[in-house]
Amino acid sequence: MKAIILAAGKGTRMRELTNEVPKPMLQVHGKPILEHIALGLAAAGVREIFMVTGFKAEVIENYFGDGGKWKLRIAYGRQLVQDGTGKAPELAKEFIGASPFFLSYGDILVDPSTYQKMVHRYNEDYFSGVLTVTGSQDVTQGGLVFFDEKFCLKRLVEKPSLAQIEELRRDGLLKPGDTAWYNAGIYIFRPSLFEFTAKLQKSPRGEYELTDAISALAATQHKLAGLEIAGRWVDVRDPEVLAKLEAETK
Repeated sequence: MKAIILAAGKGTRMRELTNEVPKPMLQVHGKPILEHIALGLAAAGVREIFMVTGFKAEVIENYFGDGGKWKLRIAYGRQLVQDGTGKAPELAKEFIGASPFFLSYGDILVDPSTYQKMVHRYNEDYFSGVLTVTGSQDVTQGGLVFFDEKFCLKRLVEKPSLAQIEELRRDGLLKPGDTAWYNAGIYIFRPSLFEFTAKLQKSPRGEYELTDAISALAATQHKLAGLEIAGRWVDVRDPEVLAKLEAETK
């Protein structure tokens, strides 16, 4: 299995911390966030990684080189226009070939065992992919994910408005006391994903949304398995989160 890591953004919420380096290169316990991700993927058997770079691309490319230091093969593609996460994976299409692959945002930290659990879930049936989620009682914090009785994707609602949340409650999809599942931003896909990223139209936000491609996959009878991330899941979104991570014992 191969991997794509999306690491093109600057991370404006990090303020001055990303003046010289892109957010995925900010350090946690002496290593860039991106290195923690690469090491976790390697522990799950990944040997080939494609990094989508953009802002300060040379910082990432100079640090990782060809990946030999980590016994990995690392290749790069630059997302020259920051127009969303939907089109970014296409830079790796030739690199991926016929292989299933991990797809991760470059600012999410999880326990390394998570990647191995994803492979196990993927191999349980003939799935077109695996979508990881975290649970919460708060229904306003991100992409809401709904599953069927086999914990396979039924519906995905990206950043729901208050009106959409009320509609989901009326439809019985959101029930009082139930866990709300949130898209955790780490996936496994078959190369069939690229058929759907190729057809994407820009969202009302003016971006190509990866979640629109995932919804289209699910709508055409592609089975996408869900997996709850039990334990650590950190979206390193701002300086406060970074400072909290640094304060943790290793």
